[in-house]
This record gives sequence, structure tokens and C-alpha cells, in this order.
Amino acid sequence: MGEEKVQVPISKELYEKARKYVEDVGGFSSVEELIEFVLNEVLESEGETEGYSKEDEEKVKERLRSLGYL
Repeated sequence: MGEEKVQVPISKELYEKARKYVEDVGGFSSVEELIEFVLNEVLESEGETEGYSKEDEEKVKERLRSLGYL
């Protein structure tokens, strides 16, 4: 049993670019698989780049002060 799927409309132009990519480059069995991969990558990396913790920010500021930038 697979995950439940939903439809997400995209422009015909974007779909055709994705289809050509799948055909030319390979690595994906369909446009849908490529789109799911790209969305997963973007959403997973989004959580990784939320910024510095307060402690990390203070360390960066201290380092910049020691180098004469602050």
C-alpha cells in the first residue's frame, strides 16, 4: 500500500521541463517522482537552515570582535 496522493496543478511549461529532465538526465521514473524528490529536499533543508542558536550567535560575535570587525 502506498501513500495517499493528491493532485497539485503546475504550469504545462514547467511540467514539460520536468518531463524533459526525467528523459534526458534519468534517475527518476516519472515527473511525479522528480517533483516529490525536489519538494522533500527543499522542505528538509529548510529546517536545517533556521539560523544560529543564541549561544552560536554569541560565539560568532565574540570571534568577530576579536578580529576587529565589531
